[in-house]
Amino acid sequence: MKLKQFLAAAALALVAFTTLADDKDGFATVFNGKDFTGWAGPVENYEVVEGAVVCKKGKGGTIYTKEEYANFVVRLEFKVPTNGNNGLAIRYPGTGDTAYVGMCELQVLDDKYKGIDPRQAHGSAYGMAAAKRGFQKPVGEWNTQEVSVNGLTIKVTLNGTVILDADLSKVDPATFMGKSKHPGLARTKGHFGFAGHGDAVQFRNVRIKKLD
Repeated sequence: MKLKQFLAAAALALVAFTTLADDKDGFATVFNGKDFTGWAGPVENYEVVEGAVVCKKGKGGTIYTKEEYANFVVRLEFKVPTNGNNGLAIRYPGTGDTAYVGMCELQVLDDKYKGIDPRQAHGSAYGMAAAKRGFQKPVGEWNTQEVSVNGLTIKVTLNGTVILDADLSKVDPATFMGKSKHPGLARTKGHFGFAGHGDAVQFRNVRIKKLD
């Protein structure tokens, strides 16, 4: 077996093992590591490589689970290229820019990305609440992340460190970046997804536990 084939098989085996392990804790795998079964949106702009969802370079858009979630915890792994930019769509309605029409877009960004507002850094609730920086692994390495969404409180744990713990209902809209409106903030339910911006950011082992 060639090395590439071996790595692909190992990645799929890891997905299967993780699924069995997490089912006992109430988590369900929402990406099977093989195709986009259970997902909607512009899936043609993404591909599956060695068990991971990868945004095609120069492509993007928000792909999302067909199932909707209210309060939940999502666990996943991600890897970014240099200056890689993507996002996690939280309570996304299925159309529009999730940063505004969804509850929020949680940034997935190369931690060394320069010239940005703190509320654009990795793990931040885009334009509303800034996450701590400095806890991401070097470009090209896999990171582990857990996101808890409960009401309007959102908590992000990156590689074992809490980088965001914010009640978005307590953020003054007048202070939002660019004074932009976020009409989706009041959403109580929606899809979970990935908001690609043209960079080959990768995600794998995506599991969700409902809290309702």
